[in-house]
Amino acid sequence: MEQDKSKIAIMIMAAGASSRMGRTKQLLPWGTTTLIGNAIKNAKASDACEVFVVLGAYADVIKKSIGLKEKDLIYNKDWESGLGSSISHATKAILTQSEDYDGVLVMLADQPLIDASYLNQMITEFYYSDFSIIATKYKQGNGVPAIFGASHFLELQQLNSEHGAKDIIRLNKNKLLSLDPKGKTADVDTYEEYLRMGGKSI
Repeated sequence: MEQDKSKIAIMIMAAGASSRMGRTKQLLPWGTTTLIGNAIKNAKASDACEVFVVLGAYADVIKKSIGLKEKDLIYNKDWESGLGSSISHATKAILTQSEDYDGVLVMLADQPLIDASYLNQMITEFYYSDFSIIATKYKQGNGVPAIFGASHFLELQQLNSEHGAKDIIRLNKNKLLSLDPKGKTADVDTYEEYLRMGGKSI
């Protein structure tokens, strides 16, 4: 591990079927790459020590487009069960490779404005505060991107709800630091949203 890297592993959630989009959302063009490529680029530019991509629907076609090594890909055959299932499966897979992580950072493939600067802000707060969860503030509460310290690994492995890790965040408010993303959490759910955010018409 590089000296300036943390012991934080990033898991990029890209297992969904993009049902509201009507096409493979992860592969929509974004800048010089794609939505999933953009997420990987920003994650790798951060101070995280490892970056994993969690695949489910369209796994084969997405895998071909991103050029990651097999060890960096995690496949969730139960992806239809929801985000919680993918987070649980990914946490187990990551800890099988190594238990030497201080925490995991969960981020989504469809939030293209989340950049390395914001990810590093989260990582810095995790190490220089006394909080074991660093989450992102939304109008409706807190969510991902979020870092979960090692003390929450068991909780992550037990997830199976449609709501991902929000229950863990909600039940650990005394261990939570909530960060203002300053507008970076806009996500791409529909093709119209994609175009409004600056996506290319295809």
